[in-house]
Amino acid sequence: MTPIVQRALRQKSPPPTPEAEAFLAIQIAAARLLDPWARYLKSSGVTPGQYNVLRILRGARPEALTCGEIAERMITRDPDITRLLDRLDSRQLVTRERDAADRRVIRTRIAGPGLDLLAELDAPALEMGVRAMSALSPTKLKELTRLLSTIITHAEGEIQ
Repeated sequence: MTPIVQRALRQKSPPPTPEAEAFLAIQIAAARLLDPWARYLKSSGVTPGQYNVLRILRGARPEALTCGEIAERMITRDPDITRLLDRLDSRQLVTRERDAADRRVIRTRIAGPGLDLLAELDAPALEMGVRAMSALSPTKLKELTRLLSTIITHAEGEIQ
């Protein structure tokens, strides 16, 4: 039987190393899991990046965050947080204010309509996550989380 990575990529030969195969498998799995969510978000009028920012700002409440603080918390890095925030601001999903101590710094917080939108998306996000992970038993989910945590920790150390 052809390995899943080789089949998914429609390659004649397998990846050259187990590390390459695992790296590709993680990317393929992430894409397969995130694509339906991105389509769902699009129908709700937000991008995955915008959803991520709103989720970050809700988690920081009542504190307002700078662009840099938001960028540090992003799951998927976005090189232009300012433009992303401009779009959310134009839809009145966030509010921005200049820092009293340093007028060059702009702080952003989630607005009422942003909270309302997230409230509408909470149940579908949870449902989609449960459905996506339903192929694994609770024991395997814990093991997967442990393994991914190891990879994330290692990758964060390598990047910095």
